[in-house]
Amino acid sequence: MHPIDLTVIALYLALTLGVGWWMSRGAGSRTVDGYFLGARNLPAGAVMLSIVATETSAITVISLPGIAARGDLGFLQLALGYIIGRIAVAWWLLPGYFTGQQQTAYERLQVRFGVHTRQLLSATFLVTRFLADGVRVFAGAVPLALLTGWDIGWAIVLMGGVTLAYTFAGGLKAVVWADALQLLVYVAGGAAALWLALQMAAGEGSVQAVWERAAQAGKLTIFDTRWSLTAPYTLFAALVGGAMLSAASHGTDQIIVQRLLATRSLRAAQWALVGSGVLVAAQFALFLLLGTALWAAGQAPEGLAGDQIFPRFIVQHLPVGLAGLLMAGILAAAMSTLSSSISALASSLTNDLYASFTGRHDSLHLLRVGRAFSLLWGVLLTAAALGFHFLASARDAPVVVLALSIASITYGALLGAYVLAGGGRPASTGQAARGLQGRDVITGAVAAVAVMLVVVFAARLSAALPAWAWLEPMGRLAFPWYVPLGTGLTVAVAWLSCGLRR
Repeated sequence: MHPIDLTVIALYLALTLGVGWWMSRGAGSRTVDGYFLGARNLPAGAVMLSIVATETSAITVISLPGIAARGDLGFLQLALGYIIGRIAVAWWLLPGYFTGQQQTAYERLQVRFGVHTRQLLSATFLVTRFLADGVRVFAGAVPLALLTGWDIGWAIVLMGGVTLAYTFAGGLKAVVWADALQLLVYVAGGAAALWLALQMAAGEGSVQAVWERAAQAGKLTIFDTRWSLTAPYTLFAALVGGAMLSAASHGTDQIIVQRLLATRSLRAAQWALVGSGVLVAAQFALFLLLGTALWAAGQAPEGLAGDQIFPRFIVQHLPVGLAGLLMAGILAAAMSTLSSSISALASSLTNDLYASFTGRHDSLHLLRVGRAFSLLWGVLLTAAALGFHFLASARDAPVVVLALSIASITYGALLGAYVLAGGGRPASTGQAARGLQGRDVITGAVAAVAVMLVVVFAARLSAALPAWAWLEPMGRLAFPWYVPLGTGLTVAVAWLSCGLRR
């Protein structure tokens, strides 16, 4: 690797460490509220950028170009559902989060259904986020290793160490501002790569001719109006499944709710949430069009895994300096996900489980515990990424789909619990008047997670074990339908449990 590229990456890492150090100097990081929620005084614009950077991860940067290069722009349909889901959350769930001084997404479930429901669903979030983000961190290390020639394991350790350092020092405030910086870095790198790929594809001709050729080949198709439960990128799946996936991830997942709680007001949180949906759609379009341009430039040869198309282009064709910027961008996306996970997991473990089990609620004590948990989760997530590295298969399945599938195992149960709780309505109109109790919600959530585990891994189980071949049809269900199925199961089983008690 050229020394200039290494210098670009080193400067980026130093800058993010500087952000963490600078944010740790303020008094706001010396209380548990300041450490995990930025003293509830973060500007909406920074939070919006942080949300986009957090949900993007290196997986988006790596996988979306490969998806478009191998197919078309159909993935962009999901962005429409994402926007619809965020609007619903902003109107339905967010008002309830700004009642009182909530620290996590799961406190309100305790008001409705008791402490055991809160603890169970918080633990569910911890396990799923741990596994899904282990995949994301591993994905981010792959192109870093390809470009530098390092072992993937050492690339994971480097990312984990630097990210843990600034997250541990500055808390959520450092995470949010570092996210905003990271978003700008990888979007700038993606735009530069798109321009270069278009120039390669155009040759002596025009860029317009490149798009015309792509359109004739069907590469610019966005909408698929077929009705299908097995095709992942259809308009109906996007509008229903994408909206519910977004509602679950941005309305019940602590990694996003933590940022919304850190804004200055409900209105600021709503603006940041809906605005992030528009930015995500634009970002999807950028990286999908990059994949189309790579196809047009002949940079997507048959036999090459989709997730390797963009990293290979970086290694072989980007000029010195720009390659370093792109690598810093992918590194930025991976570190954004990792830092967000560390903060959200530590916050949930501290407030939802530790404080409720021990009865300790004094701020200074919880701050010390929260810092210790941040350190713990940083180490565990790095270890999980190393584990996925050693277990990774050679199958050409987009890693972004794998990560969304893992997260969707529990997203339906979480969203179903909030549906049963009545969304953003005042607590006094909760389950007591309707007969639902915490045990019903827990039963529904456990049943949904159990079924979704089978659905998500049905294809692998039926292929590996002949006795489980009957699961094969279940494995054909497209991933956008996972959250609607899980949500429906949670609600149905909870009401059935309630009816059986009467």
